[in-house]
Amino acid sequence: MLSNYIKIAWRNLVRNKTFSAINISGLALGMACSLLIILWLQDERSMDGFHANGDYLYQVYEGQSYDGKADAGYTTQGLLAEELKKVIPEIQYASGLEYAAQPGIPNTFEVGTTAGKMEGYYAGTDYLSMFSYPLLLGNPQKALNNIGDIAISRKMATFFFGTPENAIGKSIRFENKEDLQVTAVFEDVPANSSQHFEFLRSWPAFVAQNNWVNNWGNTSPATFIQLRKDADHNKVAAKMKDFIYRYKTKIAGENIELGIQPFPEKYLHSVFKNGVPEGGRIEYVQLFTLVAIFILLIACINFMNLTTAQSAKRAKEVGLRKVIGADRSLLIGQFMGEAMLLTACAFVIAVLLAILLLPAFNTLTGKQLSLPLTQPLFWLSLIALLVLTGLTAGSYPALFLSSLSPVKVLKGGLKINGGNIFLRKGLVVFQFALSIILIISMIVIYRQMDYIQTKNLGYDRENLVYITIEGNLVSHYAHFKEEASKLPGVLSISKMRNTPTIIEHHTGNVGWAGKDPNEPASFADGIVGYDFVKTMKLQLKEGRDFSTAYGTDSTAFLLNEMAVKKIGLKDPVGQMLTWAGKQGAVIGVLKDFHFNSIHQTIDPLIVRLDEDWSWGTILVRTKAGQTKTAIAGLEKLCTALNPGFPFTYQFSDQEYTKMYKSEQVVSTLSNYFALLAIFISCLGLFGLATFTTAQRTKEIGVRKVLGASVPNITAMLSGDFLKLIIIAMILAFPLAWVFMDKWLQGFAYKIGIEWWMFALAGISTALIALLTVSYQSIRAALMNPVKSLKME
Repeated sequence: MLSNYIKIAWRNLVRNKTFSAINISGLALGMACSLLIILWLQDERSMDGFHANGDYLYQVYEGQSYDGKADAGYTTQGLLAEELKKVIPEIQYASGLEYAAQPGIPNTFEVGTTAGKMEGYYAGTDYLSMFSYPLLLGNPQKALNNIGDIAISRKMATFFFGTPENAIGKSIRFENKEDLQVTAVFEDVPANSSQHFEFLRSWPAFVAQNNWVNNWGNTSPATFIQLRKDADHNKVAAKMKDFIYRYKTKIAGENIELGIQPFPEKYLHSVFKNGVPEGGRIEYVQLFTLVAIFILLIACINFMNLTTAQSAKRAKEVGLRKVIGADRSLLIGQFMGEAMLLTACAFVIAVLLAILLLPAFNTLTGKQLSLPLTQPLFWLSLIALLVLTGLTAGSYPALFLSSLSPVKVLKGGLKINGGNIFLRKGLVVFQFALSIILIISMIVIYRQMDYIQTKNLGYDRENLVYITIEGNLVSHYAHFKEEASKLPGVLSISKMRNTPTIIEHHTGNVGWAGKDPNEPASFADGIVGYDFVKTMKLQLKEGRDFSTAYGTDSTAFLLNEMAVKKIGLKDPVGQMLTWAGKQGAVIGVLKDFHFNSIHQTIDPLIVRLDEDWSWGTILVRTKAGQTKTAIAGLEKLCTALNPGFPFTYQFSDQEYTKMYKSEQVVSTLSNYFALLAIFISCLGLFGLATFTTAQRTKEIGVRKVLGASVPNITAMLSGDFLKLIIIAMILAFPLAWVFMDKWLQGFAYKIGIEWWMFALAGISTALIALLTVSYQSIRAALMNPVKSLKME
């Protein structure tokens, strides 16, 4: 019997080539898309899951309440890790972590004549004991104890020393000013780690080079702790809550609290709301989980509609089988078997499609995904996807066809009742509602990304080049600036401790006349060189930039508008401030500009002058259209002044774009998924149009006999489908608004959701749908009424 069912299923599949091809392609596209999303979701959820101590690892965050507003972040005090371990016995290990340079900017190393650039961190003594970055050589407890210690990756050891074994105990020069000793070699950091680095320098070196860490009002590094296995994390969190006030006097109106977050959760939950981590990439994981389900559902609904559209051809078969004694359960089994066979064919194509599309998908998402064919769990997942899709797609057609009355179908053909028609139309409405939601989401995300890319940041990020201050540039910056200013294509030059897109360091050590000692104050702080305002093309609201014409500018300050508002100055220029115990006058007020992600509001900013600051970034403003010429000249100059360091540079606009890589990936994926959803939905609509015209053959023939024209009949049939699209719009519009409004809440600066976005999505969907059904409508309208009435 089974072999007979398989033969019948195969014959039906071959006999109805068009419908079979549409069914298989729809399911294959849906499953291929879902498979790629599943791989991406698994990778996202596996991030940082390889640490053996993951259940006991936590990252510390600091929550602050000022003026009734709650905020939080991962920047903490430089001495916090050490003190936490001393005071709280449940903490087994603790470590600080800070970039060795700026995020994304490498440091330069030299061994003999070999020089190279590598990215890394300063890390605490316990760091390698806490995290599972296996050491090939060295002792994790001793590798980062001393100021001159450095642990390097296998890749870095091979680059400089040939083999990891040759690296241990050897000297390596850092930024042409320090000779460090390699104390450990660790395995290259895996791709599913949120922390990527090639080296780790010791925390004692970081503390020795940064006096500000001794002030508990300053924050910048990250802090991690590992609890003992018998520790209660809730009790530890309670002990840590007011820990800062052991070292800092509490001010009225200020509330600084420490919290801890499980480290494996941080990657997906890194956005703070009301002072606690509540969102982040997890929102994209949830979004694409729904997208995968929706697209698979849309494909399954297509199968249902296309299969039932052919039900008239199978009705007599069902009637005959029932007359000769076939039980309904056997018929259900037969039709479910046919659905599983067709789904299996689609599944094979889906896997092949996924393999073909995976390289492009990896390029788009920045991942290194692959099909884990050697893992049994992966094959179980594939089988589950196959069975689930087959059962979902085949359930309704099997139940519908097996329920047909043999008397009715053998006597007068197939007559569909209103309930089944309503359900089928409801499925199409559901499909298109999902598609419209995806299209509106695509439009909103695209507009927000365009807003980010074109927003006036308060400075001109075009034709602005960054060069890392390293090697001889530290001591020869003045000479470099003098010579570089003469180069063709160069407009102006300055320097700053950070980069314009990332100023994370904050200080609470700012005072002014009349300041309430109980009033809390936290300022982002920047250290810059002469011509900073000119080079950045910042706007001065009042006052002036730092100038060599004024000797007192070495103690002067610039404030942004938010800082002036925070301090409460009516006439800020000339007012005296103190920062870290040094007094100086305010010489200018900068119009607010963005120096962090626009997910965040602009913080109060205080800026001071220091031409002798030993690290950071040189800013070069080039003439429009002459950037290549300017860079060629800068490369020659840097090679002459700094021969031991390869010339590297970054463009400001590119660095800004990198900050929104996740959003750009989401935007691009949403475009593809929305187009795929509307395409698959149109396949389902085509099936419903085929089914409907088949059922109304006699009605169309009668109408033509009575004088109805082809346009009249086409409009009648198309109008019925247009009603379904309008219902889908009514359902989709409010849901899309809710989803997108919630997504936009993650941005401090965002677009508004406007009416035309809904109109564009609705009109484009309606036009595509009408084009889809027009073929069947026109074909039915052109049919000879004599033949259609004779058929009945």
